[in-house]
Amino acid sequence: MAITRDASGMGRLAGRALRGEGGGAAGAGDAPAPVATGPGPRRSALRDALAPAVRATIVTLVLTGLAYPLAVTVIARGLFPARSAGSFAADASGKVVGSELLAQPFAQPGYFHPRPSAAGDRGYDAASSGGSNLGPTSKKLREQAAQRAEALTKENPEAAGPVPVELVTASGSGLDPHLSPEAALWQAPRVAAARRVSVERIRALVADLTEGRALGVLGEPRVNVLLLNLELDRRLGPGAAGR
Repeated sequence: MAITRDASGMGRLAGRALRGEGGGAAGAGDAPAPVATGPGPRRSALRDALAPAVRATIVTLVLTGLAYPLAVTVIARGLFPARSAGSFAADASGKVVGSELLAQPFAQPGYFHPRPSAAGDRGYDAASSGGSNLGPTSKKLREQAAQRAEALTKENPEAAGPVPVELVTASGSGLDPHLSPEAALWQAPRVAAARRVSVERIRALVADLTEGRALGVLGEPRVNVLLLNLELDRRLGPGAAGR
């Protein structure tokens, strides 16, 4: 009887072990250990990647968008106050009448006329800088040039030689403030007749205001039309009412 009870007890212990109720072994029905999941590590990696980019963007914006332009402006205003302010030109009374950098129309015979302009509907519009976009094979361009040449010939009957090309064609910007000395001198007889002075006096004025090549080699000699006309008024008085 004792042997039977011992065998029965061993059977019950073996059954408990298989069911996981005894010892330390895991049973088939035990749940697996939980695995850590969630957005925590991924968000941390994203922050680590974005933080340097955001800092670099802010530093670059401050340096190139604020500090550098401010420094350049302050230095320019200190070294070149007139040019950095817009290169404004004033008449004999001190009134600002334009900028040396922008052409403006002059139509009176007592003033030198600038190149034609295609900037804006009426030309010389600083807010609509641009050319006519007409190429050298354009029929419209040839017709415009012929009409301008005919009008200039009538306005300048004493001018020597053919009409300079620059006086019948607009510049790429439509706001070129300069003429070549030759184009200015071509108009000298008309200006002299309107001002009732000798042609030599007008030619001497053109020579005085002719600007040479930059650094002696860059560009071509040129005359600023606005400055030339203002100097005409200073030396000879206003040529006529209006321009």
